[in-house]
Amino acid sequence: MNSWCARGRLFLAVLVLAGAAVPANAQVDFSGEWAPRFHEDQPERVPGPQLGDYLGLPVNDAARLRADSWDASMMTLPEWQCRPHSADYIWRGPSPLTIRKEENPLTREITAFHAEWLRSIDNPVYLDGRPRPPDDALHSWGGFATGKWEGDMLTVTVTHLKEGYIRRNGMPRSDQATVTEHWLRHGDFLTIVIIVNDPVYLTEPFIRTTDYQLDLHQHVPPYPCEMVQEVERPKGVVPHHLFGTNNDLKEFAERYGLPFEATRGGAETSYPDYRRKLKQWMGPTPTAKFPGEVN
Repeated sequence: MNSWCARGRLFLAVLVLAGAAVPANAQVDFSGEWAPRFHEDQPERVPGPQLGDYLGLPVNDAARLRADSWDASMMTLPEWQCRPHSADYIWRGPSPLTIRKEENPLTREITAFHAEWLRSIDNPVYLDGRPRPPDDALHSWGGFATGKWEGDMLTVTVTHLKEGYIRRNGMPRSDQATVTEHWLRHGDFLTIVIIVNDPVYLTEPFIRTTDYQLDLHQHVPPYPCEMVQEVERPKGVVPHHLFGTNNDLKEFAERYGLPFEATRGGAETSYPDYRRKLKQWMGPTPTAKFPGEVN
């Protein structure tokens, strides 16, 4: 009898230890060195978008007004030269990505991920249930990010972001925006879905996806940015265009033979039905047939 009791206690102890080794929630390890893949939007993400290209952006008139007055020479200002991309935009950049994890030393549960790119700052994502700061708390380039597990997918909510941009041609994103990210890993591939809700400049959510591939030979180096003083511009002058005076806005439409109205963006330009309106504007030309359409 004593032998059977001892075996029973041993069996229960093994079960308890086995249960303790399994996290309460499913957790996927996103840590590693990730290289971006440019199978979509390469011209926008590397050399940069063209002035006046607002196609597919669900923007309002306030956003267009800001973008129309933007001048690319703004990037030469000392305060802009070392400015990092904001947390919502850096996913789309050409930079490699490092993701590190923090673990609870007792439970081995992941308590945070840290994402960092070249030309960026450390962007922590907290998984320990800490409360979100008040609305008037300090805003930063990385914002305040918390994550929760939904099966094997990590859903991240980012608030408290400094003002940034949704396209690198002056199209703004306000500091009132909330960003939702979905992290999905399939073997050596990482897909990030970014959803931007901005009550100031967007009329509906703006959604993008970005893909990365695991690269065991990659190492993201430090980025000691140094500012260069601009001597040709008078001191105190900020590059800009007064409203209605930017003559470069139509170059994108003229280059690709598009109606200027279409390049102004808006939610409708992101939907397939907008192709019918383009046909009406452009006429029955041989190039008016779009992929997936049947005569």
